[in-house]
Amino acid sequence: MAEGWARKVFGDRIPIMSAGSAPSTVNPYAIEVMREVGVDLRAHRSKSVQEIDPASVDTVITLCAEEVCPLFLGNAERLHWPIPDPASTDPSLSRVTLLNRFREARDEIYKRVDRFALEKGYA
Repeated sequence: MAEGWARKVFGDRIPIMSAGSAPSTVNPYAIEVMREVGVDLRAHRSKSVQEIDPASVDTVITLCAEEVCPLFLGNAERLHWPIPDPASTDPSLSRVTLLNRFREARDEIYKRVDRFALEKGYA
């Protein structure tokens, strides 16, 4: 979701890459809530931090809260935005609850990306 928002905000002005410590498929709930705001994540894929050349990165933003944050080597500026992972394997959570969790994370990501864009002079 963060990569999708950042691409929407920054466009082609800066390269945006997203990666994690345990790559997997993009969560269908993430795809659904981002589509609600005009961002299509269907072509996105989860990538490993090892797939990114550290020399090509100026800023690393980690979003992990209670989960393990990926380690990224290099001389990039590092920011940490602890946003709880909305995904869950708890079978007692309803579809509505999960969608709301993903919307909350999406909205928090949007606020932080927008503020970052303002601070860096891109908004």
